[in-house]
Amino acid sequence: MIEISHVDKWYGPSFQALRDCTTSVSKGEVVVVCGPSGSGKSTLIKCVNALEPFQSGEIVVDGIRVNDPKTDLPKLRARVGMVFQHFELFPHLKIIENLCLAQQKVLGRSREEAMAKSSGLLDRVGLNDHARKYPAELSGGQQQRVAIARALAMDPIAMLFDEPTSALDPEMISEVLDVMVDLAREGMTMMVVTHEMGFASKVAHRVIFMDKGEIVEDALKEDFFGSPRSDRAQKFLSKILSH
Repeated sequence: MIEISHVDKWYGPSFQALRDCTTSVSKGEVVVVCGPSGSGKSTLIKCVNALEPFQSGEIVVDGIRVNDPKTDLPKLRARVGMVFQHFELFPHLKIIENLCLAQQKVLGRSREEAMAKSSGLLDRVGLNDHARKYPAELSGGQQQRVAIARALAMDPIAMLFDEPTSALDPEMISEVLDVMVDLAREGMTMMVVTHEMGFASKVAHRVIFMDKGEIVEDALKEDFFGSPRSDRAQKFLSKILSH
């Protein structure tokens, strides 16, 4: 579903954010991307749907070359759902309108189709009672669940999550992770940047560990948690799992 081959990304002439990154995500696979702050995790998944340009290498999503100048990027992004750290909801639109807008504008659905789809997805994430509220009237966890529902409204072939729980209070994290666990179990193809190692150990098929812009480890979750090969990953895990 997602092929990343020898990708390099620079910010300006002196800072290399990604170094020769190569990995792949199969259909229905859940891959967790972890590592210390500044390691290139978020940059990598933003390159997958061209929110970040990259200078060399290649990314192919469902047969479409992301860095091909002829690629219709809005169309590609409509097929690859993205959930950000901060929910990025339109504050002036009610929750139901946040879900309907792109369906109508990008997918060409009728108002009735978009409303029906949105209502079903809000029901799925437990928020149908809040459809007529504005984002500011919801908790952070509820807003993030709306953001997931909004991404799903586009019928994506894959979902990218960029630290979806890092801006939330601890009590709200589980309600978002529960939705993501359900998605994973339904077979959604997912790349998830997160420090939630409990989520990784529960539903990930593989774990990618990054440091200084490089993919240091790309392993089955059992191997990563059981016996990480690199000293850097061992040190990272010892710190993050000791609390």
